[in-house]
Amino acid sequence: MAERARDTSARSRSRSPRSRGGAASPRAPRLGVDDWLDAAFALLVSDGVAEVKITRLCEQLGVTKGSFYWHFADIDELMTAIADRWVETQNEVLRGLMQVESMPVAERLQTISELLVEHRTRTVEAAIREWARTNARVADAVRELDQRIFDLVRSALLDWGFGQDDARLRAGLLVYAGIGFVHAGNNLPTPTRAEIQALFRLVVGDEPA
Repeated sequence: MAERARDTSARSRSRSPRSRGGAASPRAPRLGVDDWLDAAFALLVSDGVAEVKITRLCEQLGVTKGSFYWHFADIDELMTAIADRWVETQNEVLRGLMQVESMPVAERLQTISELLVEHRTRTVEAAIREWARTNARVADAVRELDQRIFDLVRSALLDWGFGQDDARLRAGLLVYAGIGFVHAGNNLPTPTRAEIQALFRLVVGDEPA
């Protein structure tokens, strides 16, 4: 009980720092868990998972390490929290894809094609796929989303009029092309929306009569 009282007192003092003269010293920004997660995820996307370090985050946020340790035991706990948040985001994406399934088939394919050229999506996807190489939970979420998109495209192609084998092969070609856009986005010219639509027409063909 005494230890808990001392710990509470210490935390209270750390939250209300005073200068030697007794006046309140300038306060560091009051950060919550979401602030740390946002900053860490932005750093992961821009510089890669290996660069998500406590020191760098504290420098970017203008706080001391004490602020970090107030919210997280260590960097692993922070990374687990980021993974949890991202997996939940992917679950929302999966739920959103259910709405795409109800669209007319031509509109469905159009919507899917437009997703491939969204820059923010490609930038985040590249970082996440790299992270998935070392994080099993993230890898499972990436795999589930890839499979869900593949099934969505294949279903649209079946509704378009292709047989089972043709729909599977063409869906695979389109999904692999999308993954390729993610990884080659900084090395090759970014395809325009019109070029992506042309690719879809090349693979899918004209709308059946």
